[in-house]
Amino acid sequence: MEFLVRFETTLPDSMSADQAQQLKSQERARAMELRQEGTLKRLWRIPGRRAVVGLWEADDATELHDALASLPQFPWMEVSVEPLATHPQER
Repeated sequence: MEFLVRFETTLPDSMSADQAQQLKSQERARAMELRQEGTLKRLWRIPGRRAVVGLWEADDATELHDALASLPQFPWMEVSVEPLATHPQER
């Protein structure tokens, strides 16, 4: 099942630049693992914000939640999820 996932990350002001950079590196590494697993299909940035739109694939919403929760920045993300259904013209 495919999902359109939108999220925006807001790291706390108390986080040091070094901590933020380390977290960003960990996030990138985990995202690459999710890509290799086939869970994360595609990402787009929203210019001017720390926001992302992504195409994700999972068996169900619980599996998707587990994948999103595995991202190191998840505690600081505002996430919205839209399940997608195949359009008749795509069959």
